[in-house]
Amino acid sequence: MNTSHILIVGGGTFGINTALELRGRGHAVTLLEPGPVPHPDAASTDISKVIRMDYGRDEFYMEMMEESLALWRQWNQELGEAVFHETGVLYFTLDGMGPGDFEYESYQLLLKRGHAIERLNSAEISKRYPAWNAAMYPDGYLNPQGGWSPSGRVVTLLAARARAAGVNIIEGARFTELIQDGKRVIGVRTADGGEHLADTVVVCAGTWTSTLLPWLQNVIWSTAQPVMHFQVPAAELARYQPPLFPVWTADVGKTGWYGFPAQADGTLKLANHGPGWPMDPTLPRFMPEGTEAMFRKFFAESLPGLKDAPRTFERLCFYSDTFDGDFWIDQDPERPGLVVSAGGSGHAFKFTPLIGKVTADVVEGKPNKYAHRFAWRERGEVTAEEARFVERK
Repeated sequence: MNTSHILIVGGGTFGINTALELRGRGHAVTLLEPGPVPHPDAASTDISKVIRMDYGRDEFYMEMMEESLALWRQWNQELGEAVFHETGVLYFTLDGMGPGDFEYESYQLLLKRGHAIERLNSAEISKRYPAWNAAMYPDGYLNPQGGWSPSGRVVTLLAARARAAGVNIIEGARFTELIQDGKRVIGVRTADGGEHLADTVVVCAGTWTSTLLPWLQNVIWSTAQPVMHFQVPAAELARYQPPLFPVWTADVGKTGWYGFPAQADGTLKLANHGPGWPMDPTLPRFMPEGTEAMFRKFFAESLPGLKDAPRTFERLCFYSDTFDGDFWIDQDPERPGLVVSAGGSGHAFKFTPLIGKVTADVVEGKPNKYAHRFAWRERGEVTAEEARFVERK
């Protein structure tokens, strides 16, 4: 397509990367963000996100992550600081790895694709990762490819890069409605009464997507997931940092538990990637009662040295969940001029270097080898991401 003016709604991971990519292709790009960039309530505004290539039997996402990992390593050079800490990722299981389990299927697919991984038993876990109660976990593996990224910092760096490239980022511009000429979308109105016209509008609103575009509520909705930070004593810090304590999951397909190494100031993040709680992202956010007790129970059983660690922070991470766990990146078939790029479903951040490329190809009507998986679709059988829904009924 010829160069045009493109309006992007939302400045999180999806939005900022789409803006950068489209600007690099010669388009004039304006990005509207209801708060600052990064927005404090955005899912990507966090101290860390897991960068993993393990996806159960889903070879599509593993292949996509192989490409993404190379780009993350490239960004470490280009951005002038570490935005990908490649600690490796541990996968523990409570009952041993077996067919159908997320870990077993990931392990087999990694081997099939030629990746070097290390199988671990309780004795190895106890020896190499002493903070863990290895008796709980008889089986697992280490994938040395993977780690974590300081996600909020990444959005900040990419926003600076976008501004330098000529993207017009307007903060404090809250979407109220689409402007249409018949069925065709030609712009957006904002809460201050402003009208922003464009050739194409791209909604990258994360968990707020189905609030802004209510006709999507049957296929995309908001789900809140708990995140807490704990303080590791300085004397114990090395025990909870790589190589003794890399990024990890603890039978994540059944329990949802995953976490990160302690940072230099002793902050250790623990989170749950599970069914979560349906919540309205526009209402005040509150942690459900009993959540900290659930976290402490996990520590007491699996990481006993942390069972009394002070809690220093908590937040709800709001996912933009699709019914099938796949992203939603496509032209709206009923509204020419509107593209939706959302539906991260709690596992999109690791694809940050690719999301903008996929979305830009969709905007321009160009072929993209990943876009078919994220196309507009009717609600059907739940086939959600295996790391999260192995035991979901």
